[in-house]
Amino acid sequence: MAKATLTISSKNYSSWSLRGWLLTKFSGLEFDEVVTAPDDASARAEILLLSSSILVPCLRHDGAIVWDTLAIAEYLNEVMPDAGLLPADRIQRAHCRSICGEIHSGFTTLRASLPVNLKGYFPGFKIWSRAQADIDRVWAIWRDCLEKSGGPFLFGAGRTMADAMYAPVVTRFVTYDVKLEPRLKAYADTIMGMAEMREWIEAAKAEPAEIEELEVEY
Repeated sequence: MAKATLTISSKNYSSWSLRGWLLTKFSGLEFDEVVTAPDDASARAEILLLSSSILVPCLRHDGAIVWDTLAIAEYLNEVMPDAGLLPADRIQRAHCRSICGEIHSGFTTLRASLPVNLKGYFPGFKIWSRAQADIDRVWAIWRDCLEKSGGPFLFGAGRTMADAMYAPVVTRFVTYDVKLEPRLKAYADTIMGMAEMREWIEAAKAEPAEIEELEVEY
């Protein structure tokens, strides 16, 4: 199978790049990273939440160009069907797609008030009530999935696109010291302990601080 390329932006700040990268890693598709320059307009729009049409990350593979994160997930599920990016059961697949769609299109207050910043750590961070409502909804999604599947991932023993889609939320909870009940903390620790996450975070922490607008404590 032809090798792919995945265009990403900042590893420290970019939640969407992390999702696309994890999805591609989970799929097993071999790929080369292409990192956009820090002054690239599309990359900055993605990181700073300034555009509704985000062109990063972008997967190029065998003639296909796919830039929406959910589209990347569905494409990878097509070309790498044995990777298990979607659950085998029809009802679970529907559930997985639904919660992926929810995080893809919603939680805007959570994103804006707790931006991804893997180098940062803000203990005692004050969370706005509207952001707390988003956090409560994430917790409800995780509880429901883990109760039904038994964990350790949202849909059981294997990682699915849902775990990639919610991984940046896990990093937000770590960065802003959001306290989790034991079962949810165990899930968050599982995500943070993945080899892929450790690789991404190590690279993020080595990344120079080049995005001035995010060099503040939100």
